[in-house]
Amino acid sequence: MVRRSWYLRLVKELVVRPVGFVRSPFREKVEAPRQGTAPGGAAGTVELLPEYRDALSDLDGFDRIWLVFWFDRAEGWRPKVLPPRSEDKRGVFATRSPHRPNAIGMTAVRLDRVGGTVLHVRDLDLVDGTPVLDIKPYIPYADAFPEARSGWLEAPDARAAWAVAFEPVALEQLAWIAREAALDLRARVEAALSLGPQPHAYRRIKETSDGGRVLAVKEWRARFRVEDAARRIVVERLASGYRPREIAEGREPVHAVHRAFIERFGGA
Repeated sequence: MVRRSWYLRLVKELVVRPVGFVRSPFREKVEAPRQGTAPGGAAGTVELLPEYRDALSDLDGFDRIWLVFWFDRAEGWRPKVLPPRSEDKRGVFATRSPHRPNAIGMTAVRLDRVGGTVLHVRDLDLVDGTPVLDIKPYIPYADAFPEARSGWLEAPDARAAWAVAFEPVALEQLAWIAREAALDLRARVEAALSLGPQPHAYRRIKETSDGGRVLAVKEWRARFRVEDAARRIVVERLASGYRPREIAEGREPVHAVHRAFIERFGGA
């Protein structure tokens, strides 16, 4: 048992400061994949503060590195959470949930190269701006235990993946977005909806007034219907997530893309 006097003294001495910050294509936590190696993993960078330049010496010889980071968008913690792969709540220490007593996370990313104080990485699953607390080399003989048990995760996935299909107009719109906005929205929509049609911390889904459902991915909206008997989700069409006034008056390049989308396909 921890002595309270020792605990209080230790708490006063614990100080954590970022060594750098992540730059990634994920602006919101619902956009990031559950794991970096899952579909939707991405390339990005870790920009370190100038004083840590020399600390990166010899790192470029490693294929992978551990990023120890802070879940800066997590609010509070819960002793039990509902992971995407479980129908039952699990103790937070048996999950990778961001809602922890101390919001510390870790992820193994692929290191492409080191340029000054910038690490170019792949298999990234972190939101843009995430504070990085530490960097460690991934060492296969010490960090990989392929035969280790995986606890409750060894059971078959209680939430079997849903099949995701697309109407022709949705495919045409997704192709247009991929070409004009340089965004592979289809992969993100499939990854989110394969987990199910219900709202969850990992996917923003709302019901519409006419009984439909809409998934929000970045600044786009995907309307879909659910075919329960076939356990299938059909994406019917895409729409802009911006309000008409924002699109009409916005001066950013993204607003121009959405204006062109509406000119091509019409409104929501």
